[in-house]
Amino acid sequence: MHDPPRILAVDDTPENLEILRMRLEVNGYEVVTAADGEEGLAKARDLKPDLILLDIMMPKLDGISAVRLLKKDISLRSIPVILVTAKADTRDVVEGLDAGGDDYLTKPFEHKALLARVRSMLRQKALHDTVEAQARSLQDQAAQLAAWNQSLEQKVAEQVTEIERMARLRRYLPAQVADLIVAAGNGDALLQSHRREVTVVFCDLRGFTAFAETAEPEEVMTVLGEYHSCLGEQITRHGGTLERFVGDGIVVIFNDPLPCAGHTERAVSMAVAMRDAIDEHSERWRKRGYLLGFGIGIARGHATIGKIGFDQRSDYAVIGTVPNHAARLCEEARPRQILVSQRVFGAVEPLVESSPVGDLTLKGFHRPMPAYEIVRWLGPS
Repeated sequence: MHDPPRILAVDDTPENLEILRMRLEVNGYEVVTAADGEEGLAKARDLKPDLILLDIMMPKLDGISAVRLLKKDISLRSIPVILVTAKADTRDVVEGLDAGGDDYLTKPFEHKALLARVRSMLRQKALHDTVEAQARSLQDQAAQLAAWNQSLEQKVAEQVTEIERMARLRRYLPAQVADLIVAAGNGDALLQSHRREVTVVFCDLRGFTAFAETAEPEEVMTVLGEYHSCLGEQITRHGGTLERFVGDGIVVIFNDPLPCAGHTERAVSMAVAMRDAIDEHSERWRKRGYLLGFGIGIARGHATIGKIGFDQRSDYAVIGTVPNHAARLCEEARPRQILVSQRVFGAVEPLVESSPVGDLTLKGFHRPMPAYEIVRWLGPS
């Protein structure tokens, strides 16, 4: 609805148009006039009035033909039409109403009847506009809700995909590496080779090779499962990065890919916790006839870390003297023994009960290397 309401009066008699214009304008309506059906139809399309007063008897295009064209036009059919005719033309009134007219007036106009019909038709138009606006609003809300649902479904699908991707990555990569790959969105950049000081823990089972040669495959895999589960809990608790499994051997890194303060202290604390946790399993294994011990070697220093492999398969790996040093110390360790390098011992000496082992001749090293045994973790005083 326009404000004030816009009324189009169509009549080929100028006097009638002037009467309509004066009577309606004095009551606050905006009035537009047209002298024949064609002009009235054109102005209706152009101005979109709220009500049309349409004379039936006109040249060029009569009122009945005009109302038919109005009601066929989807943009105009909601505009109410009051047909104007002489009293004697009842057949025209019937035909005009059948063609789509909404009401009629007879000439000469009776002022109150004119205003009453105009107000009635404008109320209908206002009601129609309200219903149409509400329908549009509902359509917009439905479209918005559909868009929200689609967006929500897409987000849920993306999150599910991300969770599945994370689960796959966590199965085949260290958890910290998987988390960083997902967060960064660019695993290749994250895994570029770099140098960093790290603490490396190497541990394995004593007597495992002989056990694997004589035990059934199911027994071997059961023991490995118990062993890995036990150590995995300690690795996670202490914030270590599981670098790889080597049969019964496990390599754990501290201070990469996430830097962490006190990485050597964490590594030694984890090693002691591992040894104590494996003690319980060792007793159960002994009762089942499996003679298995557990040894650990720990070294600290700068290493090269990054991605190794080829297109179809690659691993995150630590390379250099430090992991080799840890592995050789592990080889020298007796069951339940934790051997550490000089640099590791220097970092944790106030926090542990220890004893010197002396200089060890380790495979791959040109000179004897001092080593220390960690007897017990004391922690900060």
